[in-house]
Amino acid sequence: MKRIAIFASGSGTNAQNIIEYFNKSDKINVVLVLSNNKNAFVLERAKKLNVPSVTFDREQFYQSEYVVDLLLANKIDLIVLAGFLRLVPKNILQLFQNKIINIHPALLPKYGGKGMYGLKVHETVIENKETESGISIHYVNEEYDKGDVFFQTKCRVDPSDTPEILAQRVHQLEYEHFPKQIEKLLNKQNQ
Repeated sequence: MKRIAIFASGSGTNAQNIIEYFNKSDKINVVLVLSNNKNAFVLERAKKLNVPSVTFDREQFYQSEYVVDLLLANKIDLIVLAGFLRLVPKNILQLFQNKIINIHPALLPKYGGKGMYGLKVHETVIENKETESGISIHYVNEEYDKGDVFFQTKCRVDPSDTPEILAQRVHQLEYEHFPKQIEKLLNKQNQ
């Protein structure tokens, strides 16, 4: 059984989608949700889906082994960032090399980096009169949105789109593709 930990900072719709997807699997399971925000709604979602969750503060994340110890104790095979807004510290990056992935709501390398998340991404895409956007799933390294991209898919951007309408279109891509790409990646690790 492959074991996933999801890191999230906010609402947790992607986290819920991933948990529900793997609830049907006998090979892959989400065993832990971690958040740097004790008020994040993802914690409620995890609770309703019977997935243990843990919150941590900045010091526990960056200046101690607290989070590393949790990941090791839970025998985590893959870390999935789903709306997680912090840089992952070196101690976790080194321990889980090529085993941390993130989803970004744009076609990287465009519209990535610090501060580029949520509606800000979609606002910028529309302001720049792009005709397409999409999602990028990539490995995580020490810089925001700079790890190797291993999956992208596109959607149209209509001239009449608001950031909210574009966000809905991009979310549909996330919900459809993120769990499948996680599964594909973990199945490859088995080979």
